[in-house]
Amino acid sequence: MLFRIDRAFEVNRPADLTSGRRFHVRLARSWSEVEAAQRLRWRVFAEEMGAQLNGDRPGVDWDIFDDHCDHLLAFEAQEGRVIGTYRILTPEGAARLGACYSEREFDLTPLSVLRPRAAEVGRSCVDPAWRGSAVLALMWSALIEYARERGLSYLMGCASVSMQDGGVYAANLYDSLRPNMVEPALRVQPRVGLDVHRLATGEPARAPTLIRGYLRLGARICGLPAVDPVFKTADFLMLLDIDSISTRFARRFEAGSRSLAAEALAA
Repeated sequence: MLFRIDRAFEVNRPADLTSGRRFHVRLARSWSEVEAAQRLRWRVFAEEMGAQLNGDRPGVDWDIFDDHCDHLLAFEAQEGRVIGTYRILTPEGAARLGACYSEREFDLTPLSVLRPRAAEVGRSCVDPAWRGSAVLALMWSALIEYARERGLSYLMGCASVSMQDGGVYAANLYDSLRPNMVEPALRVQPRVGLDVHRLATGEPARAPTLIRGYLRLGARICGLPAVDPVFKTADFLMLLDIDSISTRFARRFEAGSRSLAAEALAA
């Protein structure tokens, strides 16, 4: 599964995991496609969100994890532009690196028993012009198919919330999400946690689109959010048990590309 662009590799993956006429979703097949995703990430994270990204190439969001990940891409059909992306770090990729990205922010010891069957997903973003369409749903469908085809039981990763208000919204959101917490034995500790007790005002907080979508699938929060100073966000670690996807959404994902392609056409 190692996606080293500077070496030859076998392309023995499905051509298109899911598709529609306006856009389609599949795994990257070349370095140029991965770089297009990294440029989209830069535009969203650095230019739009103000993240202080480091790198040798301006306009390209790269880190060491990229070379060990599969990259799921959404393409606009007419011109073939990359309009959405996720990167996927398998248990084998994490073993080669000696860690996964989330370990920079959390002590994942409570999840040790799950990690041999868990892929980490992250660096997700969608081009602003395509937000509100079915692009994100198509990528979720592909991620679940990817996990099932490889015998994985869990997907985990960080969902980020802006801290432009100093963290008040994130703290209130954490309080609102308490009913969606994993059982105590699986709760992780952030390395630099958000001070929710000081910041929370008791006001109800509506979760952002990405977190709402994860919760509807059946994902759960793994504990207190971590503070990410680079992205200027509070990061919630989330865990999805593939076998416990909510019934409502399982019907859609079992239908695969047919139902989601129809949604894409209607978007």
